[in-house]
Amino acid sequence: MAIDKLFKDEATEEKGERARMASFIGAMAIADLVKTTLGPKGMDKILQSTGRGHSVTVTNDGATILKSLHIDNPAAKVLVGILDVFVFLVQDDEVGDGTTSVVVLAGELLREAEKLVNAKIHPMTIIAGFRMASECARNVLEQKVVDNKQDAEKFRSDLMNIARTTLSSKILSQDKEHFAKLAVDAVMRLKGSTNLEAIQIIKKPGGSLKDSFLDEGFILDKKIGVGQPKRIENAKILVANTAMDTDKVKIYGARVRVDSMAKVADLEAAEKEKMREKVQKIISHGINCFVNRQLIYNFPEELFADAGILAIEHADFDGIERLGLVTGGEIASTFDNPESVKLGHCKLIEEIMIGEDKLIHFSGVAMGQACTIVLRGASPHVLDEAERSLHDALCVLSQTVNDSRVLLGGGWPEMVMAKAVDELAKKTPGKKSHAIEAFTRALLAIPTTIADNAGLDSAELIAQLRAEHHKDESNAGIDVISGSVGDMSELGISESFKVKQAVLLSATEAAEMILRVDEIITCAPRRREGM
Repeated sequence: MAIDKLFKDEATEEKGERARMASFIGAMAIADLVKTTLGPKGMDKILQSTGRGHSVTVTNDGATILKSLHIDNPAAKVLVGILDVFVFLVQDDEVGDGTTSVVVLAGELLREAEKLVNAKIHPMTIIAGFRMASECARNVLEQKVVDNKQDAEKFRSDLMNIARTTLSSKILSQDKEHFAKLAVDAVMRLKGSTNLEAIQIIKKPGGSLKDSFLDEGFILDKKIGVGQPKRIENAKILVANTAMDTDKVKIYGARVRVDSMAKVADLEAAEKEKMREKVQKIISHGINCFVNRQLIYNFPEELFADAGILAIEHADFDGIERLGLVTGGEIASTFDNPESVKLGHCKLIEEIMIGEDKLIHFSGVAMGQACTIVLRGASPHVLDEAERSLHDALCVLSQTVNDSRVLLGGGWPEMVMAKAVDELAKKTPGKKSHAIEAFTRALLAIPTTIADNAGLDSAELIAQLRAEHHKDESNAGIDVISGSVGDMSELGISESFKVKQAVLLSATEAAEMILRVDEIITCAPRRREGM
């Protein structure tokens, strides 16, 4: 007996072929959206928010674009959701770069899978073929890696090449030599740690990008108050998050009735006395610098100045968290037990000028590897994009210091993988071989897109590359500057193995998840009572 209707009103379902097509089309549309941002000649997107102020972001960073999208198509949401897990966690926070590559590769895998499904090959057969192909591609990359960890000079050269390659597709590409050196110097100071909290990035409009510099120590974007000491040596720093306004009756709607003005004066005196006691407790910690997350009113500021203590108010939360980390202190909110409060230490605190702004500089901090990169630029949009670009480079470099295996770039890894996967397809019997061949074609989409975005003849270049890679030990890749096939080793174009591996595995898993879909059920919206 057939059921006329299974779901409530307004709930819809799409089954089989229709559901699969909707999934493929949504995911491929996302890939086509970010495809034009790939490579050294990739284009930028303008993202305008619909919120108050209609803020505008100009970027070619795949992660930033995808995070900003509000998507209606369920499969596109699945792809972006998978990218949330696979990309923004694995790629962007850990590996740092490669978000666009993952989306483009996943989109191409689904485009190829769509043709196979239309040829009546079952999705599970396609998935099995894709898995074999990705395993083969990963193994061939592992055989081709170069590891110069033991030779400090060569390893630094590898890091510089990776930084240049990462930055060449960003806004910093014109000054990539300068920023590659900044990023490598900052990461080398970490001595193998991947804790990027020790590297602070400050943006100051004015000047040009080339005026950006690396400063050893920590810079807090605040001014020193009037009457405060401008320079403190051997500083003992108390980092706090506490109310330093005069204590008032903080009960909503409370009223205090008095029968004379003298009583009002008594209340104010009591409030002042309470604040004086609090300041005395803070001073009793033996400090000469007090940094507070909240405002410090005039009266306590005056008391600190009289005691010769530098008081810094309203430091942003990220700022004081990082300051606590680099000076070895902890954020305190109560001051009754001085022995339980961990103070921060540094050799010198002084006021410095950057452009027209005064900032506070902490040098000789407890965490010796801490440093600050000061970015200069023409406008806030340029600075925001420069910060995103530099963050990507720092993430890639810090991971490469840990996993020092390096590959050549410029489409070389995709050509090597495609050649190995193509050979696997020839040896594999049955329908799986079609899926493995499709994987080869999808891999070639990355160098094809790099060439297309640079306005080059991609068909001609890919044909030349394929011929070059049939020679033994070829280093050929796409040189977008000269518009021809070049030797990636001589051009110094390198990529981190960890990034390439994460791109390959994340894209395959994303495509596999969307391939498994055979039904989309859209639930009816919840109705309010009484409607």
